[in-house]
Amino acid sequence: MRKTRFACAVFAVAVGIIVTDASVAEAQTPATAASTPKQVRKAQRKAARAKKNEELKTLEKNGYQPSGNQSTYPEDIQNAQRKAAAANGQPTTPASGP
Repeated sequence: MRKTRFACAVFAVAVGIIVTDASVAEAQTPATAASTPKQVRKAQRKAARAKKNEELKTLEKNGYQPSGNQSTYPEDIQNAQRKAAAANGQPTTPASGP
C-alpha cells in the first residue's frame, strides 16, 4: 500500500514538472528566451533590422528607388509612403510644405 501511494505521488510530481516546463517554454519570446543581456540586445537588433528591411521593401514596391536619381529625393520617398499608406487603407495626409 505504501509503495502504491509513493509511486502515485512520484508520478503526480513528475507530471506537474513536465506540465510546468512546457507552459514556461511556450510563454517565452525570442527576447526573453535569451539568457544574457548580449543575446537580448542581439535579438532586439535583429527584430529592428527585419522591420526596417520590410519597410524598405514596401517603399520599393511602391516606386521608391534608393539607388536611383536623388535630385527629387524627398518627393520620391513621400510619394512611395503615400502609395503604401493608401494600399494599407490608411488615410493619407498631404506633405507639409516649407
